[in-house]
Amino acid sequence: MAELGLNEHHQNAVINYMRFARSKRALRLKTVDSCFQDLKDSRLTEDTFTVDEVTEMLDGLKIVVHSEVESELINTAYTNVLLLRQLFCQAEKWYLKLQTDISDLENRELLEQVAEFEKTEFTSSGRKVNSEIIKHKLAPLNEGGMSELLSKEIARLQDENDKLKARLRTVETQATSALEEKLKLEKFLKDLKKVPEDQKEVAALEATLTSLKADFEKNLTVSSEKQKTLHDHLVSTKHDLLKVQEHLSLTEKELEKKFQETAAYRNMKEILTKKNEQVKELRKRLSQYEAED
Repeated sequence: MAELGLNEHHQNAVINYMRFARSKRALRLKTVDSCFQDLKDSRLTEDTFTVDEVTEMLDGLKIVVHSEVESELINTAYTNVLLLRQLFCQAEKWYLKLQTDISDLENRELLEQVAEFEKTEFTSSGRKVNSEIIKHKLAPLNEGGMSELLSKEIARLQDENDKLKARLRTVETQATSALEEKLKLEKFLKDLKKVPEDQKEVAALEATLTSLKADFEKNLTVSSEKQKTLHDHLVSTKHDLLKVQEHLSLTEKELEKKFQETAAYRNMKEILTKKNEQVKELRKRLSQYEAED
C-alpha cells in the first residue's frame, strides 16, 4: 500500500480531498464530453462538409472546451487556496508558521507517488469507503488541560522573545555606536598620516615665532639700555641744573653785596632813611592834630 509519510488522521484528510478532486474532475470531463456530443448532435447532420465548415465547427468547439478547462483550472486553484487557508488559520491559532516549497509541486517522483497512492486507495481498499464520504472539520481548540499549559508556554516564549528583541535592539545600538567610533578612529588615523606633511609648516611657523621672539627680546634689551641711558642723562642734567642754580644764587648774592658797597647804593639808602624818618615825623604830628580835634 502506497503511503505519503503522514499519520492516519492526516492521510484520511488527504484521501477526502482527493475524493473531492476526483468528483470535480469527473464532472468537468463529463462537461467536455457533452460539448463534443452537442457538436455531433447539432452540426454533424450532413454527409459532407467543406473545409470552412469543419474549421468553423472546430473553432467553436475549441472555444467551448477552452472555457470549460479554464473554469476548472481556476476553480481548482481557488479550492487549493481555501484548503491552505484552513491549514494556515489553524496553525496561526497555535502560533505556528507553516512553510511551503513550490518546487515540490513539480517534482515528478512525488507526483508519481501521489498517483500511485490515489490508484491504490480508490481501486482496492478505496472501494469499501466509496459510498461513505468522511467529513472532518478542523479540531477545535480547547482552553483547558494541555491547551492551557501550551498557551502559557507560548505566552512565556513570546515574552522571552520580546526581551530578546529588546536586547537585540540594544546590541544593534551598541554596534552602531562602535561603528561610528571606528569611523572616527579611522579618520583620526588618516589625519595622523597627514601629520608628516603638516610638520614642515609647523616647523616653519615655530622658526618664525622663534625669530620674532628673538627680535622682540633684542628690541626689549635695546629699549632697556636706551631707557637707562636716558635716565642717567636726566640725572646728570638735573645735577647740572642744581649746580647752575647754586651758581646763580651765589652770583646774585655777590652782585647784591657789590651793589650795597657802591656809593649810589649808600646815598640812596641814606635818602630812604631820611625820608622814612620824615614820614614818621609827619605821622606823629598828624596823630597829634587828630587827637586835638
